[in-house]
Amino acid sequence: PKFWKRSERMSESFMNSRKISVFPCTDEIMQQEIRPLVAVDIIEQLHRQFAILSGGRGKDGAPIITFPEFAGFSEIPDDDFLNVVTYLTSIPSLEAASIGFIIIIDRRRDKWSAVKASLTRIAGAFPGNLQLVFVLRPSRFIQRAIADIGIKLYRDDFKMKVPIIMLNSVSDLHGYIDKSQLTRELGGTLEYGHSQWIHHRTAIENFAMTVKTTAQMLQTFGTDLAETELPNDVQCTEELLSSHTEHHSKLKDELKLAVKQGATLLTCIREPVTRSANSKLSPDELENVATVERLLAQLDETEKAFDQFWTKHHLKLEQCLQLRHFEHDFREVKLTLDNLMETLAGFADIGDSVTRVENLLKEQKHLEEKGQEPLEKAQSLALHGEQLIQNNHYAIDSIRPKCVELRRICDDFTNETKKKYDILGKSLELHKQLDKASQWCEAGIYLLASQAVDKCQSQEGAETALVEIEKFLVTAKEHQLSNLKEFYNQIVQKLEDVQEMFDKRQVSLKKLAAKQTRPVQPVAPHPESSPKRASPKITRPAAVGRGFLCVVKAINRNTNFFFTCAWLTHSTLLSFSHIINELIETERVYVEELQSIIEGYASEMDNPNLVHLIPSALQNKKEILFGNLPEIYYFHNRIFLKEIENCIENPELLARCFLKRKEDLQIYEKYCQNKPRSEALWRQCGDSIFFQECQRKLDHKLSLDAYLLKPVQRITKYQLLLKEMLKCSKNSEGTAELEEALATVLDIIKSVNDSMHQIAITGYEGDVSELGKLLMQGSFNVWTDHKKGHNKVKDLARFKPMQRHLFLYTKMLLFCKKREENTDGHEKTASYSFKNSLKMSTVGITENVKGDNKKFEIWYNGREEVYIIQASSVELKNTWISEIRKVLTGQLEACRGRAHRAAAGNVSFSCSWPASTPSEKGHVIMFVVLTLPTVPEKGRSDAPAPNAGLL
Repeated sequence: PKFWKRSERMSESFMNSRKISVFPCTDEIMQQEIRPLVAVDIIEQLHRQFAILSGGRGKDGAPIITFPEFAGFSEIPDDDFLNVVTYLTSIPSLEAASIGFIIIIDRRRDKWSAVKASLTRIAGAFPGNLQLVFVLRPSRFIQRAIADIGIKLYRDDFKMKVPIIMLNSVSDLHGYIDKSQLTRELGGTLEYGHSQWIHHRTAIENFAMTVKTTAQMLQTFGTDLAETELPNDVQCTEELLSSHTEHHSKLKDELKLAVKQGATLLTCIREPVTRSANSKLSPDELENVATVERLLAQLDETEKAFDQFWTKHHLKLEQCLQLRHFEHDFREVKLTLDNLMETLAGFADIGDSVTRVENLLKEQKHLEEKGQEPLEKAQSLALHGEQLIQNNHYAIDSIRPKCVELRRICDDFTNETKKKYDILGKSLELHKQLDKASQWCEAGIYLLASQAVDKCQSQEGAETALVEIEKFLVTAKEHQLSNLKEFYNQIVQKLEDVQEMFDKRQVSLKKLAAKQTRPVQPVAPHPESSPKRASPKITRPAAVGRGFLCVVKAINRNTNFFFTCAWLTHSTLLSFSHIINELIETERVYVEELQSIIEGYASEMDNPNLVHLIPSALQNKKEILFGNLPEIYYFHNRIFLKEIENCIENPELLARCFLKRKEDLQIYEKYCQNKPRSEALWRQCGDSIFFQECQRKLDHKLSLDAYLLKPVQRITKYQLLLKEMLKCSKNSEGTAELEEALATVLDIIKSVNDSMHQIAITGYEGDVSELGKLLMQGSFNVWTDHKKGHNKVKDLARFKPMQRHLFLYTKMLLFCKKREENTDGHEKTASYSFKNSLKMSTVGITENVKGDNKKFEIWYNGREEVYIIQASSVELKNTWISEIRKVLTGQLEACRGRAHRAAAGNVSFSCSWPASTPSEKGHVIMFVVLTLPTVPEKGRSDAPAPNAGLL
């Protein structure tokens, strides 16, 4: 700060006004280092008193330097003489020194030779401007006469440009200089004590050095404060605040000591005036007083400036500590709220029965109660942040978004909880209606099955059965559902089937009641005569109410696979930088969570102190439980996190991170493939004391299975953030790379999702890894037509579709049947039972089937086998046709390449086509089957000619 520098400059000017050479040779002065000369450096020479600055002044204010009688004057070394004279000439102010010095040489008791030597030395070495030189000549007659003659003869040799006045006595001196300006030795009244003068000079110079040192200390401290980077955590901020405060206290003590030193010095200088009212300070003493007062004033000004600077700095440190506490609390609260939101999002189940829905409502209530405390903390923290903003905190731009984020999360949790209650309430009402409808259906089936066929052969029996049916059908209105489109087709179809059964029975009975037919041998109904239908399975509706979008279930503890993103509830678009910050912040939290899992659970399985707590079913199964989680942690901690952190300053590099790490992110495929085994092991051992102890040590609020879900949630989180970035950067530079990055992440998710389906294939005797890359998979309605089969079989096959799950590989097309099985009371687990396969090298495809634009046809082996496949939408059908076309075209191109190479090598080549073409109109792709014979051996006459034709 300028005040400290000003104080330092002042003390330096005071010290630097006396800089001399420390070497004797004049020629070396300009070549040697010079430094300020202070009294303590020449204290011994000053005590010899061969030259003094008494403080007297001439009539025009010129300073007086007196050379009193000194026996060994000629023996004084040149360095000592030069240092003392230079020091004395540096003491008066510049204004007084510019007038010129008056020199008084007292040689009354000495000889002319001493006078001559003194004049010669002074003329050759006096550093200041001279005005007059007074010489008190020797008092003895002979020496006086010699002096008179000598001064006349040698005046020019002295080379002084000022007058040299020879005086016979001090009385003559009084004619030139007032007695009040002369010491008692020269007949004056000026009080002068040489020892006291030296003491004052030493004290003043020490004080000036103290002021300079203090100013430098303050300047250094101030620079350190200004250059100090504020820490990013609470502990370091507290330590920095404590350290700076302690240093500030020490500097304040130094300032107080300096002020006290200056005040004491000022008192000492003014002591003569204080002791006697008649006493007056000499001009030099007055200058000393002024110097000390200036130094004290500068010290006071410096202290005020330092206090002002410290106040601002201390306030900033305190605000920094407040900010770090706020950020620390924010991270904790946000983590808790995020976990609550994840748990809430995990409650995607809306129940498949009244009991289940009621249990879900209880769980929802428990979660809501569990979230009250974090919500209150979040609201309180947001209020605290707003108070910091009102108090003009320097980090308003950092605090305000966090306050907004806290309130947003609280509102999201409240709104999502309300939506869940609303959904579950509607689900409960729905399932109650469904239970009633199901009971009505069961009662109707039982009624139809209980009506004996032999009793219905008579008119009376038929009429009785008809009356029972009509009475039962009257109750159907009580079980009609308000909007059938809101419920699954299974329940709706169930109702329609039962209604159709009653309609048919009514028609038959009415015919029997109206006209008697010939007697029929009565046969008791067999149990299998009742309709063979599975008991109704009440499943949840595809959609309930308005404003909600039911999405494919994400992986959680109750399911094995199927990827998705959760419900998107963002109501506003976040800024691009905010999204990047969110990505980086959540990535850091994700890495920390992975680390806690590995260190707190996986590593503890090798802890000998906890081995006895590990259940036997878990022994040596750490890799099954955790999969390749360490590999995922290593990739994110060492590589991916650092790369995306570099995108803070260069956001355009973010998309490249995902493109660059496309292959590395495939590690999630291995993790998700292991997830069913991990969940099965967890269901078996999750309640063990070992996991409870690990959870207690980590202070985790959720159990391990919730954290093992983190990688699955993370890989789906990326595509959400990339979509938000695309919204923010639409029609701007980098959009293409972001779209490519999003496509990459979606492709990874699809690849992982497909592989999850693939591992559920059962019954296939070959190795699916040899079938090439899995391109597509999905469920379809399939009709089969075997050319060699019976006509009725063909008609029946075309009439009734089969539900098949198709897996399209580059070399094979697999037909599987999807099965769902309950596992240990949990939700159903899907598996795919292998039924049939087609080699892609022997198939043809008809893109359009007459009468239905959702159907396409795959035929095999010259249309001996035809598969009509119906997709759920035209878009899905077109996607599959496109992929199949790429496979067939790729194989054809590869075959053409081999044909050209074979022709170049004179190898025979033959082609064959399917024997028949499709009867339906449409675009047909036929695969060309190319057969390469072996290379003919030398010497064989039956070998084909080298130039055999190429068809």
